[in-house]
Amino acid sequence: MVKGIGFIIARNLIEYLGSARAVWETPPRELLRIPGIYKHVLKAIRDADVFATADAELAWMHKNNVQFLHFWHPEYPERLRHCPDAPLFLCYRGNGSLNHHRQVAIVGTRHATPYGRRITEELVAGLLELDCLIVSGLAYGIDIAAHKAALDNGLQTIGVVAHGLDRVYPAVHKEVARQMEENGGLLTEILPGNDPDRQNFPRRNRIVAGMVDALVVVESGENGGAIITASLANGYNRDVFAFPGQVHHAFSQGCNLLIQRQQAQLITCADDLVRAMNWKSDPEKKKGQRQLFLELNAEEKLVYDILRNKGELHIDDLTLRTGLSPGTLAGTLLSLEFQGVIQTLPGKRYKLD
Repeated sequence: MVKGIGFIIARNLIEYLGSARAVWETPPRELLRIPGIYKHVLKAIRDADVFATADAELAWMHKNNVQFLHFWHPEYPERLRHCPDAPLFLCYRGNGSLNHHRQVAIVGTRHATPYGRRITEELVAGLLELDCLIVSGLAYGIDIAAHKAALDNGLQTIGVVAHGLDRVYPAVHKEVARQMEENGGLLTEILPGNDPDRQNFPRRNRIVAGMVDALVVVESGENGGAIITASLANGYNRDVFAFPGQVHHAFSQGCNLLIQRQQAQLITCADDLVRAMNWKSDPEKKKGQRQLFLELNAEEKLVYDILRNKGELHIDDLTLRTGLSPGTLAGTLLSLEFQGVIQTLPGKRYKLD
C-alpha cells in the first residue's frame, strides 16, 4: 500500500533486509542504498496511515474468512511463485489446496456454444481419475462450464477473479462461487472494494496461466482473452492445449490459430491431455493407496495425508505442518521412500509417488 513501491521494489526490500518488518526498522540512510529507493519513496514508507489502512484490510479478511497469502507464505501457489511477474500477495477464500499435485486451467470464450460446453464437461469428467484441480476465471461461457463440471464430478476448482472478494462478478454466479468455496475456492490479488475493471483482467489471466501445469483453450475468438492467457502460459513454459473447431466459426478461430502456429497442442479428449502430460491414471493403484493406511504408522500417515492434500513440499514446510522433530521426520520420510509411497526431489522436496 506504500505509494511508489511495486512488486519488484517490495521484493528487493524484503530480500535485501530479510523481512518486511525490517523495512520499517532500518535507518533511512541504509534504505536509500537499496536499488529503487529514493527520498519520495522513503517518505511514503514513513507514512503512518498505511498501517491503519492495512489493519482495516486485514480485519475485514479475518472477519470474512479470507486468507492473506504473501509471496513467502507456505500456502502461496508454488508454480506461480516461479513466474517473474508473480503477485506480491493473494487473497484466498476456500478449502482447496493451491498446490495440488495436478492443476489444469480450462479457459475460453464468454459466448460458449453447446459444442464448447459439451467438450468442457467431457474434458473435466475425463480428468476425474487423475484427481486434477480445475482452474478458471468464473466468467460466463467456458469458465463457468468448467467450474460447474468440476463440482459435478467432485473435483476441487479454483476461480481466479478480477475483483475483491467482497463481491462476485458476474453476480449470477454467486451460488456457484459459494459451492466452489466448499470444494476449492476463490483467489485474487485485488483488495476488497475494487470492481472488476478492464485492467484487472490481464492481471487475473497471468495468475490462471502461472498456477497450473497445463492450460486448455476450448473455444475462443482470434483476439479473445483466452488467447492472451495461452500466450502467458507459453511464456511461463506451461503446456498449452486447444480443441480444434469449425474453420468458419468465429469462436473456433483462436483455437485453430494456436494449433496452426504451434502455440498449442491439438487435443480431442481428456486422454490426449493425459498422454501428453505423461500422467498415469490407474484406478487399482488408487484403491491400493487408500489401503496404505493399514500399513502406515501414525507419523507416516500424517506425512502421507499432508503430501496428498498439499502436493510437493520442502522439508521445512513438512516440519512445520507435522510438528514432528527433525529426527523423527527424517526417519519417517526414509521409511515412506523405502515403501515406495513418496519420492525425494532435488532441494529437499518431497511428493507422493
